[in-house]
Amino acid sequence: MAADTASGPGAKGLRSALWEFLQGLGKTFMLPVALLAFCGILLGIGSSLSSGAVTDSVGFLKHEPFQTFFLALAQIGKVAFTFLPALFAMAIPLGLAREDKGVAAFSGFVGYASMLLGANFVLQRRGALESTDTKEDYDVTPVLGIESIDTGILGAVIAGIVVWRLHERFHRSKMPDALAFFGGTRSVPIISAVVLSAVGLAVPLLWPPLADGIASVGRGIASTGPFGPFLFGMGEALLRPIGLHHILVALFRFTDAGGSGMVCGEEVRGALNLFYAQLDCDQPSKAAADATDFLSQGKMATYLGGLPGAALAMYHCARPENRGKIKALLISGVVACAVGGITEPLEFLFLFVAPFLYVIHAVLIGLGFLAAALLGVHIGNTDGNLIDFFVFGILQGTATRWYVIPVLAAIWFVVYYVIFRFFITRFHLKTPGRDPGPAEDAGEVVTEHDHTHPTGEVHGAAGQPAGTATAVGLKGAPAILAALGGGANITSLDNCITRLRLSVEDMSLVDDDVLKANGAVGVMKLDDHNLQVIIGPQVQSVKDEIDGLMADGN
Repeated sequence: MAADTASGPGAKGLRSALWEFLQGLGKTFMLPVALLAFCGILLGIGSSLSSGAVTDSVGFLKHEPFQTFFLALAQIGKVAFTFLPALFAMAIPLGLAREDKGVAAFSGFVGYASMLLGANFVLQRRGALESTDTKEDYDVTPVLGIESIDTGILGAVIAGIVVWRLHERFHRSKMPDALAFFGGTRSVPIISAVVLSAVGLAVPLLWPPLADGIASVGRGIASTGPFGPFLFGMGEALLRPIGLHHILVALFRFTDAGGSGMVCGEEVRGALNLFYAQLDCDQPSKAAADATDFLSQGKMATYLGGLPGAALAMYHCARPENRGKIKALLISGVVACAVGGITEPLEFLFLFVAPFLYVIHAVLIGLGFLAAALLGVHIGNTDGNLIDFFVFGILQGTATRWYVIPVLAAIWFVVYYVIFRFFITRFHLKTPGRDPGPAEDAGEVVTEHDHTHPTGEVHGAAGQPAGTATAVGLKGAPAILAALGGGANITSLDNCITRLRLSVEDMSLVDDDVLKANGAVGVMKLDDHNLQVIIGPQVQSVKDEIDGLMADGN
């Protein structure tokens, strides 16, 4: 019995640590993915407007200045695609490190390059670089100018995690006086080079079976036909509230799980990699065409039609006297969704008050992926917004079957509106504007800590216009910091696209009501010390202001 008691807290602590790590890891993907999305737009615009299909229809685009400009855009857009593994290897220690983040990022590059060189050494000793056949056996590819085994994003992620652990262990290390110059932060890239070189020596032995396993997963998903995209789209939506969707998405975008195939004579792995490679290739590739089933096109029915329909249903179901108060909230949520591809500001309005409605929403997202795949749509990139629809759908010509998307969006708009209106009225769900209480006073800023909630509860925008009282900005940051128990209560603070991710000393000091009154869409308490505060698209400015307040001793 005593043994069970002793093991309980330890197991709980391990789960908490693992949860915090996975949350943080998913967040680190955002920096390279954001660059990738922007570069993808440049590549899409440049490649489409310099292509013969477009210039034959729009004659003036054949003139040299236009061709030079658009070809330059396409070339610039290749930067993220070309160096993507290195970007991940730097972004992971940068995002996970608590101190000396610049040193961590620098060490990430050093470690990743060292791993490539370690693998290159083994390949040379085995004579694997002497002929084309042996190179193919080991899947040798030039990476950063080094002939090595192409471990792709997964290898870069592993390297980044190892470097992060080394950084946390050694960035404050002390050396004897004779070697003091190499101590502290300078020791991190040195140790990273040594350790990752050793890891690289093992790559030729360990990577082939791991790669075969991932490829088998990809083949299994491909064998399900359009149900693979359905499960992917639904799974991403279900993981989004807890912030682990980034890991699933990266697996499909950058590894064999999302497909693999030849594009212009080169083997490419991952749905997004295939799509970007095809943009720069005139030869059609079935693998690249199939890869879009896991990309933007599947989101568009929901992002451009479904969620706006849900927003209209919530508006119509609100009490008449409250509709004016929630109008700005709903409109900003629709704009963030349709233009930015950011869905959380709308999703968190009903996730907390009706989780079953969110499950229905996730299924409908999956059905959007299924419908787009069955109808032969081929629109790639990452966000599923109007920008992707225009750049990677309309500009690429009718071969993308972009004209199907408005039809699907219209159908999803009606379906969402009917479903949401029925459930809201039938079950009296407290979506924004349906509560007649005094909490409806939009614009009120609350700073007192009058209420606390047990750890583990999830609180969100229920009947009130949930903390959307005002658009969250710098004015609300001091109150948000106070509602989190002050700077002394915060042990770590970071953010992803829409939410603050925090660790606190004392969860009882966190006041959900004050957070919502000052702009939070919802609060998720993950365990005794970790929580997420859903803010919306302005989360970065809020986080930066809180950082400044904490630096000033608040």
